[in-house]
Amino acid sequence: MSILVTRPSPDGEALVSRLRALGREAWHFPLIEFARGNALSQLPALLGKLAPDDLLFAVSRHAVQFAQAELAATRFNWPAHIQAFAVGRTTALALHTVSGLPISYPRDRETSETLLQLPELQNVAGKRALILRGNGGRELLTETLSERGATVTVCECYQRQPCQYDGLEEAWRWQNRGIRILVVTSGEMLAQLTNTIPELYRTNWLFRCRLVVVSERLAQVARELGWEEITVAENADNDALLRTLQSLY
Repeated sequence: MSILVTRPSPDGEALVSRLRALGREAWHFPLIEFARGNALSQLPALLGKLAPDDLLFAVSRHAVQFAQAELAATRFNWPAHIQAFAVGRTTALALHTVSGLPISYPRDRETSETLLQLPELQNVAGKRALILRGNGGRELLTETLSERGATVTVCECYQRQPCQYDGLEEAWRWQNRGIRILVVTSGEMLAQLTNTIPELYRTNWLFRCRLVVVSERLAQVARELGWEEITVAENADNDALLRTLQSLY
């Protein structure tokens, strides 16, 4: 059972390297790449508007990396005395490393839903909230914080751009390499993978592979597209994905 990892660089290569070190046959097939976000230049000014006890959210490690590069280039420091949050452990560690702030994040499922269940986010009326994220994506965090009375601003720190492939050529390549397990970590990538592979190969190969995803929400999307064999990892980080993939053997 060969494994195809579709998450972007560098996480995708890192997971493939760890799988190969364990004797598994694995390949990297990134579906998206990252570029500078349209609103990144506004970040210092947006951070400067945050008062003590206002809220800062990082949706992904990529948002933190692009944000830190911008602040370093403009010699602007992360604000102190604000409440900082991240969707998951990896993003929380990245944000803490560059800002020195204590970061709150959900300890079980790394999703916006579980983040919004944190006690410190139940009473946010009158506070400013700045969300660092990429282009597009879900609006649940923005909408829920607004409904709870916060003034929410979104800073697009990076853009996700689809990688372009010849779908027929790639489908032939991966089927012939014996790919039977697919790792997909977002709905955007799941849709792109489905659209990239020609219909004949979808029916005869793609939808017959076991799909490893990172949330029940994503699993439901996959079922609606046509997958039947779906495994949900505990979280979206490579440690959790590796444990899940090992369990399949």
